[in-house]
Amino acid sequence: MKKEHIKHALEAYLPELTAMADQIYDLAEPGMEEFQSSKLLADYLQNHGFTVEMGIAGLPTAFRAVYEQGEGGPSFGFLAEYDALKDIGHACGHHMQGPSVIGAALALKDICKEQSYKIVVYGTPAEETIGGKIIMQEKGCFQDIDIALMMHAAPATCVDLRCMALECFYVNFHGVESHAAMSPDKGKSAFDAALLSFQGIEFLREHVKEDSRMHYTVLDAGGPSNIVQGRTRAEYTLRSYSTDYLENVIVPRFYDIIKGACLMTGTTYDIERSYPFKAKIPCITLNDLIMENAGQFDAPQITGPREKTGSTDFGNVMYDVPGCCIRTAFVPEGTSAHSKEYLNAGKTDKAHAALRSGSEILAGTCVDILENPELLQKIKDEFQERKKKEQLMK
Repeated sequence: MKKEHIKHALEAYLPELTAMADQIYDLAEPGMEEFQSSKLLADYLQNHGFTVEMGIAGLPTAFRAVYEQGEGGPSFGFLAEYDALKDIGHACGHHMQGPSVIGAALALKDICKEQSYKIVVYGTPAEETIGGKIIMQEKGCFQDIDIALMMHAAPATCVDLRCMALECFYVNFHGVESHAAMSPDKGKSAFDAALLSFQGIEFLREHVKEDSRMHYTVLDAGGPSNIVQGRTRAEYTLRSYSTDYLENVIVPRFYDIIKGACLMTGTTYDIERSYPFKAKIPCITLNDLIMENAGQFDAPQITGPREKTGSTDFGNVMYDVPGCCIRTAFVPEGTSAHSKEYLNAGKTDKAHAALRSGSEILAGTCVDILENPELLQKIKDEFQERKKKEQLMK
């Protein structure tokens, strides 16, 4: 019954929410610089009865906003990104996420006056760069929610089944520089070490699971061709749809390749390791519930779940908490993210409709869980079972 009131509840907020999305679009603040965008969202939540804490997890543009009714009910986590891409702006649609999840949270708050529950809205910066959610999780965030929910504008309305775990490494090779023509025998080539490591990765490809991915590039070769390079800096990105397979199989073999390349060239190395992006643990029960709501609210361009995706710091959250991101359509199917097409569609009527659609679907999902408490236990049980199986797939 309460679902019938979601659309009506949202009507009061939509003009402000769409205006806020447009404002964040115009600000186009990149990761860790989203000061005005995060303040807009946090202030709006505070003005609507949420207790807000800014600068959580040591990140100035991260925030946590809480509204609680009664005691002992489920805790719904709504996560929002708001970082733009450097040089191009909001070409991934992150400006819609905060207003959309806020719409869901406010609709839920307005129409569910009897049940006990908690709403926690997390503002999560720098998804496109350092992966702000990873740092936030390491500092204790997301432990206060039963499920994690997100919205992301997309070419189709759907959910994801998987995302790829990712680790990025920056390797500095150290050799001995010498003249390549006059005294090559006195040199130890850092550049050769890098090239040998690339070749080692090529041989490794045959001996890892087919859905693994390994990329590399030279960031600094160390000098011109007429010297033996005494230094070289290279970047490596390793991915797998299994977090445990990446960490326990691919990464150790990568380290062996780097060590071997240095042994063959008489060089040394040091490694800088980025924050690891984990592969999400999918919860089909939650996915199905969200897509049922997509149908009930007549979301446009509904398709089946996406089988393959890249990497996201939301995967780290979904490795520990059942979660789902509803992707809502605002551009034609087949349109690539991080493109001019995404950017140009960011302030259109379709973008505003996608924002609203995300609010309706997520609010409807929470209403279902409140009205059918056994759903939450089913979601948690499935999540734990899938995580157990994933950890055995090494």
